[in-house]
Amino acid sequence: MKNIDSKNHVTGKSVYIDDIPVQIGTLFGAVFGSPKAHGKIINLDLSEAESLEGVEKIFTYKDIPGKNQIGGIIEDETLFAEDEVDFIGQPVAFIVAKNEIIARKAVKLIKIDIEELKVITDPREAQEKGHLLTPPRTFKMGDVTNEWSKCDYIFEGKVENGGQEHLYIETQGSYAYPIDNGSIKIHSSTQGATLVQKIAAQVLGLSMHRIEVDVARLGGAFGGKEDQATAYACMAALAAYLLQKPVKIALHRIDDMQMTGKRHPYSSDFKIGLNKDYKILALKTTMYQNGGAANDLSPAIMERTLFHSTNVYFIPNTEVTVYSCKTNLPPNTAFRGFGAPQGMFVIEAAIAKAACQLNIPTSEIQKRNFIKENDEFQYGQIAENANIDHCYKTADKTYRIEQVEQKIQEFNSKNTNYKKGMAIMPICFGISFTKTPMNQARALVHIYQDGSIGISTGAVEMGQSVNTKMIQVAASVFSIKPERIKIESTNTTRVANTSPTAASSGADLNGNALRIACNTLLERLKGTAAKMLSCNISELSIENETVIRNNKKTEILWEQLIETAFLDRICLTENGHYITPIIHFDKTKEKGHPFAYHVYGIAIVTVTLDCIRGTYEFDDVKIVHDFGNCMNTIIDQGQIEGAVVQGIGWMTMEELSYAKDGRLLSNSLSTYKVPDIYSVPKNIDITALKTEGPELALLRSKAIGEPPFMYGIGAYFALAKAINAFNPNYKIDFDAPLTPEKVLMRLYQK
Repeated sequence: MKNIDSKNHVTGKSVYIDDIPVQIGTLFGAVFGSPKAHGKIINLDLSEAESLEGVEKIFTYKDIPGKNQIGGIIEDETLFAEDEVDFIGQPVAFIVAKNEIIARKAVKLIKIDIEELKVITDPREAQEKGHLLTPPRTFKMGDVTNEWSKCDYIFEGKVENGGQEHLYIETQGSYAYPIDNGSIKIHSSTQGATLVQKIAAQVLGLSMHRIEVDVARLGGAFGGKEDQATAYACMAALAAYLLQKPVKIALHRIDDMQMTGKRHPYSSDFKIGLNKDYKILALKTTMYQNGGAANDLSPAIMERTLFHSTNVYFIPNTEVTVYSCKTNLPPNTAFRGFGAPQGMFVIEAAIAKAACQLNIPTSEIQKRNFIKENDEFQYGQIAENANIDHCYKTADKTYRIEQVEQKIQEFNSKNTNYKKGMAIMPICFGISFTKTPMNQARALVHIYQDGSIGISTGAVEMGQSVNTKMIQVAASVFSIKPERIKIESTNTTRVANTSPTAASSGADLNGNALRIACNTLLERLKGTAAKMLSCNISELSIENETVIRNNKKTEILWEQLIETAFLDRICLTENGHYITPIIHFDKTKEKGHPFAYHVYGIAIVTVTLDCIRGTYEFDDVKIVHDFGNCMNTIIDQGQIEGAVVQGIGWMTMEELSYAKDGRLLSNSLSTYKVPDIYSVPKNIDITALKTEGPELALLRSKAIGEPPFMYGIGAYFALAKAINAFNPNYKIDFDAPLTPEKVLMRLYQK
């Protein structure tokens, strides 16, 4: 089944926030952000802006009827700055005017006096000064301290990885307006409708039932709209509530880039010990997470980093610590992988350093340490269906790794100014929210009198085709044509208390809730059919819109069955509730079973490097991926291709740059580069690992959104190999992204 939204997307018919027809009298908002990264507000002068013709009102924290607080996990983030500012672009005031041009003009007329304070942008400096967002956490297994003496080889190093701009096509935005009985309806570009509802109610001083949040779809998100969309929804709602008029806000790209948080940069230290057989005996890692000025999702992202800090490897003795550091940057937030890529990059860097020093292929260390069935992850979960070794062997059989290496060696021996490099990137990614209560979902299903069906879930469509998969679930349960089914917008009045569509769990959670609701309805319909045929329910099934009795077709078709059920007053509406079983985690012990299952895979990444210019082209990314029992090959392969390119971008070209005063220097598409059609790999080849898939995955089809992003990490190590082939003096170091400028420096490093 193809993506049901594709046609509307490419013909421009899909409706996003900026496409919603506005009501008469709609006002338009613009945000005045702090021009300084850290300081005390001495004076805020709104007079000139307020006197501008067309300005309706300017809102500050003083106008908030409820709480000036939008922190999701920890309440440490104000909607509008009060006495102090903590990052450039921090919202101080919200201008509402008759049109956007006037609102943006008024922004420039606001005057603010700030007594500047020290600005910190480096997480290590923040940690040294005790500026932490939340207490550090450590995962331990075995006894690292006493294990070093047993190691034949010990290596240490430092790893830097930069952040990453989400660059969703649709910027942050919201449209809010009053509805009956003092309530507010909010159209928000958010991954978390319930979070927007909860925080908006808190800001306005209302109960949640007075706030209706509706999400049709997002023009991309990648995690950047899990928490960060909330502020702009609250601003629009605040103005709409107080003025009793519709209010709309849609950020311009440059404002969006400056005001919103990114993927967390990390600075890390590692120490790794191996025996003479290259088995990893001990790993000690300390990571400094650059969280920005407020917590946002940093505590949860820190936790995910810890969970994935050993990637696919069984290491009997570990001690991994993460500090979440408070700096004067916009609060950093969720991004595809949610902290796992940062953790995986460090362990892969440690292995690459060891292999380089020992002068052996990195794969020798990798494959000797793959986690096996019944091995223990450092967080206490026992590995089940641990098929990374199966992935490697399948990749070797399919793509002949040794032959690839030989061809690269032959190429390098014959070429002086061009060199090739190859890296193998294995992955292991746990599926579930690591906060157990978030692993729940509901679905509402209506069967109408004519046999058509309306479905509401908490899943938010943002380009990942979750709507298509929801239709597949319902169509397969009822055995009807997909054309009979409509997916409604995600709306808090139809499906309440939803978890955000994130953590690669959107399809699993919402799809299983939908499956439960559909199966309940199916049993009711079979009861109606049994009554019509005077037989037992156990004799019946529905196949291809026809009632089947004892494997033989009857004359009862879908429409007739529905009509009869309705006339017989059978309930044709059902609510399904799903919670992920098994999972649990004890933070006091840092042990448990946090994931429903793991996704495994392996990528072989090859690159050709122009050693004169420092530029490069990725020739191939050859992947063996554990899809489980894939329910939609086209969609899932598309997700892998997009994730791989995004991961390569993070590792090679997407360089965030901040000045020491906290200004974002890479604040536009002329200064921040993402992969375009000319920089994607020439070939991405994907082979599905033959497995049945776990029972807890939707229809045994494993989650697909985040895991393949980590394949892109292999790009860094492939480039490092190519650099070393040209410059034998280059000793591998780890400072991502490895941009052409950095590559050039290393090519001629003495």
